[in-house]
Amino acid sequence: MKAPKREDFAGIDVWVFDLDNTLYPASTNLFAQIDVRMKTYIAQLLNMPLEDAFKLQKRYYHEYGTSLRGLVLHHGIDPDAFIDHVHDIDHSVLNADPRLDAVLAALPGRKLIYTNGSAYHAESTVKRLGVAHHFDDIFDIRAGDYIPKPDPAGYAALIAKHAVTPKKAAMFEDSHKNLGPAAALGMKTVWVRHEGMLASEDEDISHCHYVTDDLLAWLTALTDKA
Repeated sequence: MKAPKREDFAGIDVWVFDLDNTLYPASTNLFAQIDVRMKTYIAQLLNMPLEDAFKLQKRYYHEYGTSLRGLVLHHGIDPDAFIDHVHDIDHSVLNADPRLDAVLAALPGRKLIYTNGSAYHAESTVKRLGVAHHFDDIFDIRAGDYIPKPDPAGYAALIAKHAVTPKKAAMFEDSHKNLGPAAALGMKTVWVRHEGMLASEDEDISHCHYVTDDLLAWLTALTDKA
């Protein structure tokens, strides 16, 4: 983990957080529930075996940023029906996180959630974590007109909606690819790395200004909330 330099973040007044596997650890396996519901939905919708549905789900994810985007483009599915189905999960596996609450409180300025998921899922998640009161808004897949990260259009819409000055903003993500457009705009970027979302040896990750395997430890070092 590269320790944060406080001077790098002295002027930051907007903190943008991805949701899944970023605000909570990937080890919680909450997203695994969504993964299963996606696979079964696609299998039923397209009348294919679960194994083939899973392969298609992952192929579309890697090609378009979300499985939903590929399903809309190639199969004309109803995005709202898909979103409502796959996010109907058990959020009770998450518990309140006092440490996360403390470090978010110590960050000056506005906090936003930018997710390729739904506002309902994000709201349910941050309520369980006990940190919902810190966030000014949730910019979800619907707010982005169903265009997912890392398409630059969503970042532009987020900036316009919330009058964000990119050079005074920082973004936290478990997907290094989703940090590329943020860095290009001038944001500080922090890659919250985990085993399920690693970069290959030949991938350029220079747009990830900081890399950490532990968001709480990194934010604690930044805010001095040990």
